[in-house]
Amino acid sequence: MISSRFSVAVHILTLLELHKSGRITSELIAGSVNTNPVVIRRMMSLLNKAGLIHSSPGVAGATLVRPLHDITLLDVYRAVQVGVQEELFAIHENPNPACIVGKNIQSTLEMNFARAQQAMEQELARVTLDQVANDILHAPS
Repeated sequence: MISSRFSVAVHILTLLELHKSGRITSELIAGSVNTNPVVIRRMMSLLNKAGLIHSSPGVAGATLVRPLHDITLLDVYRAVQVGVQEELFAIHENPNPACIVGKNIQSTLEMNFARAQQAMEQELARVTLDQVANDILHAPS
């Protein structure tokens, strides 16, 4: 399942791009996301480990490592879904094997869900954060 971490990570990276003039702090980002700075620092740690941003312990702020046109939504998705269930869709466990549906539901859904996840990942790979930032800057107020 995709958590809100994905959209928060896109939010963070877009803010970093828009504030290129200097390092932007987790407090300022938290104000924009409307969450606690600790949540932002945890997210920034994941983005740092994924090589999307540079941040240093004890030093306020972070900077982008790559330009936004070199970062796709798939890069961000993979960076922040660490430790979260890998599959987009969860299938209930332990269906009744004596039932025709229960016996076959998992294998049938796994195949279809895998195709849906692959399609989603292909679409995310087509969209760069530069496109997202451009859409945000040109959105009607």
